Amino acid sequence: MIEAILYSAVGLVGLAFGGELLVRGAVSIAQRLGISNLVTGLVIVGFATSMPEMVASIQAALAGSPGIAWGNVVGSNLANTLLILGATAMIMPIALIGTGRRDAVVALIATLIIWLVTWLQTGSIWIGIVLLAGIAAYIYWRYNHPHSDAGDDDEPEPTTTLTWAIMLFLGGLGLLVVGGSMLVSGAIDLARIFEVSETAIGLTVVAIGTSLPELAASVAAALRGKPGLAIGNVVGSNIYNILLIGGATMSIAPFAIPADLLTYELVVLAGSAVLFLLIVSYAKQIGRALGAFLLALYAGTIVIAFA
Repeated sequence: MIEAILYSAVGLVGLAFGGELLVRGAVSIAQRLGISNLVTGLVIVGFATSMPEMVASIQAALAGSPGIAWGNVVGSNLANTLLILGATAMIMPIALIGTGRRDAVVALIATLIIWLVTWLQTGSIWIGIVLLAGIAAYIYWRYNHPHSDAGDDDEPEPTTTLTWAIMLFLGGLGLLVVGGSMLVSGAIDLARIFEVSETAIGLTVVAIGTSLPELAASVAAALRGKPGLAIGNVVGSNIYNILLIGGATMSIAPFAIPADLLTYELVVLAGSAVLFLLIVSYAKQIGRALGAFLLALYAGTIVIAFA
């Protein structure tokens, strides 16, 4: 148990430092290449901070634990929308000026697709390929339409060389991956000591653990006055989780998604995707009151998951 606790603690430290380095590097890369902060969050940071989910889900699928693999995908998206946005807003309210609306629609469509695949109870390499093609098309579209949403790109960043920015980004990514892996390893050991089911582990312990890079990156972005980067990271990660991680998992281990996710988890996931779309469409900011509401919703999902 002591070893599991140490792994978790060291992992948390790695995630905290890695998130800050990754955001600094990503913002500098965006400035140097003329890319908007929103697209940087969606494409660069969203991809990078989704790597712990990728590793965990593929490893779980190969180990014959689909409950952990797909529970991690679903649980990570719930954590992104409710836990991360809520916690970030409690620390620093997130201004919304038309930020991420179209991407929220893509995230909702991706959620409905994965719900349909689960309902059909079929697994196929071709389904995985279609999902991977979807993320490729999304990246292409988003890169070629960088200003389809208003963002926070008017604030100048201190200049730095592209080489140094890339080094910061890669260093932060490395810390995120290593820290996330250590945290998940320690958390899974602790959960198994207390005899928690695999589905519950995937939805909660693994999902929260692998989502901490997104939390670190979004909080760092909000504190640095980059709400577009914070929102883009969350919604981008949600899209990557379903299309990229889900596609890779289905391609490598083409088994049907556990049907028990239909009874509650996927319904809540679809509801959270709709809620996120409504927030970015009509709210001017995610303030502390709304942040507290999102955190309360997430706490409720955790309680029900263990019920």
